[in-house]
Amino acid sequence: MTQPIACTIHYGETVINYELLLMDRKSLEIAVHPDKRVVVKAPAVYSIDTIRARVAKRVRWITKQIAYFNRFEPRTPPRQYVGGESHLYLGRKYRLKISLASRDQVLLKSGYFYIQCIRSDPTYIRKLMTTWYQRHAFVYLTKMVDNCWNNFDQATHIKPKLRIQWLKTRWGSLSPRGQLTLNTDLIKTPKECIEYVIVHELCHLKHHNHSNEFYRLLDRTMPDWLTRKHKLEMALS
Repeated sequence: MTQPIACTIHYGETVINYELLLMDRKSLEIAVHPDKRVVVKAPAVYSIDTIRARVAKRVRWITKQIAYFNRFEPRTPPRQYVGGESHLYLGRKYRLKISLASRDQVLLKSGYFYIQCIRSDPTYIRKLMTTWYQRHAFVYLTKMVDNCWNNFDQATHIKPKLRIQWLKTRWGSLSPRGQLTLNTDLIKTPKECIEYVIVHELCHLKHHNHSNEFYRLLDRTMPDWLTRKHKLEMALS
């Protein structure tokens, strides 16, 4: 895979900037992310003109997706990690209560994140919160994958290996070799959203694309997936 190529297409009065990734794949995929970045993944054998023509045919859909994400602006500003600020866990907001102590501890109870710490500067609080989220994400997401897998077709597929890490633009992914990667930030979203991401990725075990067959399988496995998807898109607003 080459480095992303910055591209622009003019369609009437509409101007769309997109990142182009030339890859070893059979089909072209256009995605609009919640931050409104447009990413196009295309077979390396396609010419730039061919790709531009394909993107031009999807301009109306792309602009519709961008307009959809505009509905959720302004999104939550960057966290400052100070007392009284709210932070998310499983879709609920909890306020920070920070106090100095002889040892570090993060507790979640009664609607608050209680931060007891040897230093109270925002950088240190962020480090404590990040560690807390990582630890809880590993435990909770592992359990959720196990639960979803138990309700999945196990006869013809091998359970994917799980990796949990911070991802910049994706909630999850499944590699051709069966590596399931989930975004640590999922721990901040509601349970039903986490289930959606996991089931979505497990469906890729059978269809490693976003074909009609894939969506038919997703429909059968999780009939309300679209509602969950919309809720996920709003989760960190």
